[in-house]
Amino acid sequence: MTDLYNVEAAEKHANEALLLPISEAVPIYEQLLATFPTAAKYWKQYVEAHMAVNNDDATKQIFSRCLLNCLQIPLWRCYIRFIRKVNEKKAIEGQEETKKAFDFMLSYVGADIASGPVWMEYITFLKAMPAQTTQEESQRMTAVRKAYQRAIVTPTHHVEQLWKEYENFENSVSRALAKGLLSEYQPKYNSARAVYREQKKYVDEIDWNMLAVPTSGSSKEEMQWMAWKKFLAFEKGNPQRIDSASANKRIAFTYEQCLMYLYHYPDIWYDYATWHAKSGSMDSAIKVFHRALKALPDSEMLRYAYAELEESSGAIQAAKKVYENLLGDGVNATALSHIQYIRFLRRTEGVEAARKYFVDARKSPNCTYHVYVAYAMMAFCLDKDAKIAHNVFEAGLKRFMHEPGYILEYADFLTRLNDDRNIRALFERALSSLPPEESVEVWKKFTQFEQTYGDLASMLKVEQRRKEALSRAGDEGSAALENSLQDVVSRYSFMDLWPCSSRDLDHLARKEVSSAFQSEWFYIPEYIFS
Repeated sequence: MTDLYNVEAAEKHANEALLLPISEAVPIYEQLLATFPTAAKYWKQYVEAHMAVNNDDATKQIFSRCLLNCLQIPLWRCYIRFIRKVNEKKAIEGQEETKKAFDFMLSYVGADIASGPVWMEYITFLKAMPAQTTQEESQRMTAVRKAYQRAIVTPTHHVEQLWKEYENFENSVSRALAKGLLSEYQPKYNSARAVYREQKKYVDEIDWNMLAVPTSGSSKEEMQWMAWKKFLAFEKGNPQRIDSASANKRIAFTYEQCLMYLYHYPDIWYDYATWHAKSGSMDSAIKVFHRALKALPDSEMLRYAYAELEESSGAIQAAKKVYENLLGDGVNATALSHIQYIRFLRRTEGVEAARKYFVDARKSPNCTYHVYVAYAMMAFCLDKDAKIAHNVFEAGLKRFMHEPGYILEYADFLTRLNDDRNIRALFERALSSLPPEESVEVWKKFTQFEQTYGDLASMLKVEQRRKEALSRAGDEGSAALENSLQDVVSRYSFMDLWPCSSRDLDHLARKEVSSAFQSEWFYIPEYIFS
């Protein structure tokens, strides 16, 4: 498939595989499932192709790969069908194996709104189990009763039908006993039925045939994302007022189902992991992060979130390993990953460890000026070492004199040091080397500095120099060099305080634009529109 996540092409390939012998279809299924690992319908189709030719070993192997990540009723019913088939000739031993498989299945998907037929199939299976003695008959009846009682308190499409069957079952066993049991379970059933009606509204909004693809921003994807968020919020509210362990199990089940469809959404993985952490299950949170990073190996966000979880719980070495994996061999490490690792080392191992890594990070081909700024400001603000910070900025200047962003950050630092002499020297050095078209922001900063801290002569001089430099840069007319009342507004305003009314500001802005069109050049300070 040329377009890896082309849904139409995937459907076409899946339909083609149906017509091929399983030996020829295997590569197609493997390609499909490598791209869509949570597509239960493709797993089901794949496994049924093996079941059709009695490839039991291959069938077991496929189920082991997909069941726990695809909590979808049709796939699991296919699983129980396979288990029943391989155990049908094993008498009592086979029935016990089948019963274990039913219990296993219901522990994973028994909370699904569509699980009614599974509960019914299980109960029918239990009723058909042989009982040679009175004790065995009693055990069978107890097992059937427990299954009914679990089913009728689960909000499913078939909850009303299951309740009627349960009533009939209890009355057929003992009318006297039935009265007490049914009155005990009636309120629980009523609650499940009420919750089902609410839950159905959320479930009906979800597209259960959607394939998990990377986000494209389409309205359909946004609607599905919102539908799942609403459904998760509903489940987190514990509408049935069940015990916290059961409620948490249901919430986890909903997250797992959600991830079958929103597999490429980092926010869902993050929400799931942090929900586990807040619920006190740190191990589960870590496992979710591991799965998330396998699903989205290029997500820096998730790596930082995972490292943060480990660090906040005191697992410093585990957090460090996350950073080291992110940095790799250092060749492809981003500037941001260098910065965040330096900060992590400063927090966890101290000043010297951070300094040592910064020295190494400078040699990285992806080391941008941001790394120098981050380390310098860390030394200044956290380590209270202005000298080291100044040295770092100076060292960076040799590499990043052509970066206006770096010049502005360095100027801000020198401003905090109240070092006006070096600030002016920095601006002069930068403006002598920067091309005029890249010097706009530096001139603006220089002008603001003189307007705030300079005397009148220096203020006027820098303003005029800026106009001349920017005028030359665009080969504009002399109008740009003329003084205007706008210059006065710029000099004598402070923060959100203005030496004129908003009406005056609007008028000056219009005048500036009008003059600009006449001269084909204009520069309007951003505060006019703020």
